[in-house]
Amino acid sequence: MKISVVGLGYVGLPLAIALAKYYSVVGFDKSTKRIAELKKGQDANGEIDRKSFKGKKILFSSSEKYLGKSEIYIITVPTPVNKKKEPDLFLLKNACKVVGKRITKNNIVVVESTVYPGVTEEICGPILQKASGLVCGKDFFLGYSPERINPGDKKHKLETITKVVSGQNGFVLKKLKTMYGKIIPGKIFLAKNIRTAEAAKVIENAQRDINIAFINEITRIFSRLNISVSDVLEAAKTKWNFLDFKPGLVGGHCIGVDPFYLAYIAKKKKFNPEVILAGRKINDSMGIFFADNIHARATNILKKKRLRILILGFTFKENIKDLRNTKVVDIVKRLKRFGNQVEVHDYMADSAIAYRDYQIRLKNEKLNQRRAKKFDCIIGAVEHSLYKKITWSNLSNFLKREAVIFDLKGMWRKLKIPRGIEKIEL
Repeated sequence: MKISVVGLGYVGLPLAIALAKYYSVVGFDKSTKRIAELKKGQDANGEIDRKSFKGKKILFSSSEKYLGKSEIYIITVPTPVNKKKEPDLFLLKNACKVVGKRITKNNIVVVESTVYPGVTEEICGPILQKASGLVCGKDFFLGYSPERINPGDKKHKLETITKVVSGQNGFVLKKLKTMYGKIIPGKIFLAKNIRTAEAAKVIENAQRDINIAFINEITRIFSRLNISVSDVLEAAKTKWNFLDFKPGLVGGHCIGVDPFYLAYIAKKKKFNPEVILAGRKINDSMGIFFADNIHARATNILKKKRLRILILGFTFKENIKDLRNTKVVDIVKRLKRFGNQVEVHDYMADSAIAYRDYQIRLKNEKLNQRRAKKFDCIIGAVEHSLYKKITWSNLSNFLKREAVIFDLKGMWRKLKIPRGIEKIEL
């Protein structure tokens, strides 16, 4: 069986590599730069190592002609939101047009991109039908299998998670169960229908977003009461059924985006999703809250109006290169508005992408330079492994004699700090 995977990002590439162990695979992406890297066995995202490329029956290409003669087409393109926080399906629609030109009778088109219920059948189906001249549900068929890739997560990988699969009929379900079952044996869940599978995916991240929003809100409450939320959570999670969520910035392509898809379709059906949108409002405002809190407390402690500040970490989460929708940028911009001099260090991130997307010039030198710049304030914003393991001797190289450290992730709780340096945790 020949399979085409359309879109080779954080979701599509691991899927294509895994399937290529058992099937002949075409990996398609419109980015010629991305294809050139993959042909050399290089993944700029850092999710797939060189060894994983070897011995696989896979053809990487940016040419549509190689998509033909496949039995199954899997679409894994991003589904972001626009400036109005509404679903932006441009990439998905375009992918359907590309695939529609290549499909033939009895082919199956599977969507893995996160969407709201109804998109696969009501939007993708008609586009595929028009581009192919075939009848959806008769000549070709639809499936939906939501992606659950978690960038940087080495435990919950594609091969170890439960894969939700849905299709228009029994023929599709049987085919997809066999295909996905090869790479995820014994962990296939057959959803009742496509809309159910779409809904399951979109609520997964919305649920997580709401739980984090609650913790973020109590963080703001406890900051006014001069109570450490980290200490509170450490005590609270000793109860067996307490949900262990932590406060912080919620960015990235999934949690910070998917709830808007659910809210969009709810509004279309004349329902106002108050809890979902409240969670989004809280989480989207946390960068401003952190920046205001840091500036107020640091200027009060150091008796200065303007500070020289170093922020450690710029990606949207720890131990990955992904800068999509990072909320650290909100802290940077807000602190600069107060007149502070702010520099950002991140050894994981691509400095060219940081400047292109956010106009931030990243630093990436080692944090052990004796002649390094001295800062009034250091902010631990992202829990990268090297930041978490940093020693006081290294960190002190970047601090003035009197300075403030803000540990937004609780990664330096056990770090012994000498007098003259104020360490503030959430």
